Amino acid sequence: MRDWQPFLGLPLWVWLFVLPSLLALFCLWQGPRAARTLQPVWRILDLIYKAAGALAACFMVLILLLIIAQMIARWSSLTFHGSTEYAGYAMAATSFFALAYTLTQGGHIRVSVLLNLNRHTKFWLDVLAMFIAAVTATYFARYAIKTNIMSEMLNDRTQGQDYVPEWLLTFFSMFANSPAKWGELWANTGSDWVFTPVWLPQLPMSVGTVLLAVAIWDYLTRLLALRESQIHAEALE
Repeated sequence: MRDWQPFLGLPLWVWLFVLPSLLALFCLWQGPRAARTLQPVWRILDLIYKAAGALAACFMVLILLLIIAQMIARWSSLTFHGSTEYAGYAMAATSFFALAYTLTQGGHIRVSVLLNLNRHTKFWLDVLAMFIAAVTATYFARYAIKTNIMSEMLNDRTQGQDYVPEWLLTFFSMFANSPAKWGELWANTGSDWVFTPVWLPQLPMSVGTVLLAVAIWDYLTRLLALRESQIHAEALE
């Protein structure tokens, strides 16, 4: 597997780094005009971030339900196989799905000592920090997806006692195959429960890191177009 294989005729690094950087330069050059052009895209992205935050909240509730189920199983002298693993998967999903939404709400820790020197320095230092964060998050997202792909190629399975139904694996496999193969996938799907493949709990990590990278590039373009950071922490009283 080539490390930076072409995608639609262009190397992957062009899609991940060059094109977003050119978009950022366009926003810096055009300013308010770029903001008007990108406003519909920003609204859609904001909805996606909120949906990811809501999904993270659902997984947090799932952790609570798993704890309650463990308590009931213990009181009933029953065995809840894989409960610890399921709770760990839900906790990881909560963390990664919440990354982008937390960023947009100013929930991440940001050290602003140097940003407060003066207004001009603050703007350019903020741009530099956002750009470095965007590149770092993009690398993180790329290798998260690569880890997902390698786990599927190796057919790596969990070492715990957690199981998942085969139909669930087929459902997620549909997104990695063309529609022409969907019928064959479901025809080969049984009704058994199998050990959880590692790529399944890794999916929230891949999706969450991709959303975080998109969110940082997004708010970098907003910073350059509007000349002011759009990440505002909520005031606590």
